Amino acid sequence: MADIWERSSGIVYVILAAALVWLIFGAMKALIFSTLALLWMVFHHVRHIVLLERWLLRSDHTQASIPAGSGAWDDVFAHLARYVRQHSQSREMLSLALERMQSVTAAMPDGIVILDEQDRIEWCNRVAEQHLGIHLSLDMGQQITYLVRQIPFVEYLAARKFSNPLILKQTRQQGLILSLQLVPYSFNQKLLISRDITRFEKLETMRRDFIANVSHELRTPLTVINGFLETLSDDTSVNSDFNKRALLLMTEQATRMQRLVEDLLILSRLEDAQNKIKEQSIDMSSLMHKLLLDAESLSAGRHHIQLDVVTHDQLLGSEEELRSAFGNLISNAIRYTPDKGEISVRWEKRAGQGIFSVQDSGIGIGSEHIPRLTERFYRVDNSRSRETGGTGLGLAIVKHVLSRHDARLEIKSQVGKGSLFTITFPAKRLVLEQVAECQHRILNDQESSMTP
Repeated sequence: MADIWERSSGIVYVILAAALVWLIFGAMKALIFSTLALLWMVFHHVRHIVLLERWLLRSDHTQASIPAGSGAWDDVFAHLARYVRQHSQSREMLSLALERMQSVTAAMPDGIVILDEQDRIEWCNRVAEQHLGIHLSLDMGQQITYLVRQIPFVEYLAARKFSNPLILKQTRQQGLILSLQLVPYSFNQKLLISRDITRFEKLETMRRDFIANVSHELRTPLTVINGFLETLSDDTSVNSDFNKRALLLMTEQATRMQRLVEDLLILSRLEDAQNKIKEQSIDMSSLMHKLLLDAESLSAGRHHIQLDVVTHDQLLGSEEELRSAFGNLISNAIRYTPDKGEISVRWEKRAGQGIFSVQDSGIGIGSEHIPRLTERFYRVDNSRSRETGGTGLGLAIVKHVLSRHDARLEIKSQVGKGSLFTITFPAKRLVLEQVAECQHRILNDQESSMTP
């Protein structure tokens, strides 16, 4: 309120002066005096407004000096000059921070690209230029998908699911393999981080090839050894208890080695990027009953096994791979469940998704072990695993099969109370029961028409 009276003091003075002129010289002169005074005040304010407007219209107004003012405008320009100084200091600090950020990212071994909300390039370092074949001076403001046109990258960017990196073979540089990771930050902006993993991919390929080749080479001699051990075990001329015991142990260990080799070969096939999944519509009801027969054969009557097929919707995928994954979960439940224990196998549809689950009343798993269960050769109890004859690769196989089928595995377990393994398949992999029946009828009609 005090500021208002202070800014209005000029008008008050004019009114008082006009009243004094009225008393001394009359009303007419007082009117002329007050008019001239108010016109001068208006001109004074208009002049300063024009000066302020000219200053604001300058393209470099932050560098130009603030116009000089008088009266109330002197305070206004003084405040404006202070704001300009603070703004200039902030810009200098931001520019310095940007230069530091750019110098740091330029020195990084990884490529960095800053994208706006429309996925246009705002800035990138030299490593990113080399990785992605872009040039900052020429491509700034361009859509990144105009320059990196590989379909997997375009789909990765459109999906907006950036939790996992994308492995991309760069076509502009033959042999270059990149790991691309998008990191959202600020308001709809993203960092695209590229990393050269060519060397690691080559090492991984060598590892996979080595395991596959060694496993393949071991298969034949193990088959021969197993064959002769079985022949010797059936030989009635072997009378010594020691010899019989030795042959039994050798047969068990050779069989275990053979299972290990087979699992390694399965893993090698699953990891091979060239080995594309052979999808078909799987009759889950039939598959579940096959799994039940396998489970009953493995259990040999030692457990109570229950099968529940709640839905007859079929599943799109590889029956061979899924039977291997489901069988591994069921065989684990049998191995780690004491005699007379309960095992439940279930196929159902929940919230439009396919759910396969195996629940047992076995020994259970500690919560600290669950995150590592799908690692190769990870064992909760080494002695227990040797007793049950496990290879330590079953859940690793399950993980790779589910990855190829867009599914996820959830494990719940409590020591001494059993475990629940649940596999969730997305809705896109379900073939509805009605559709499956139509397909089945069409196939039957085609077979009937072909039969003479």
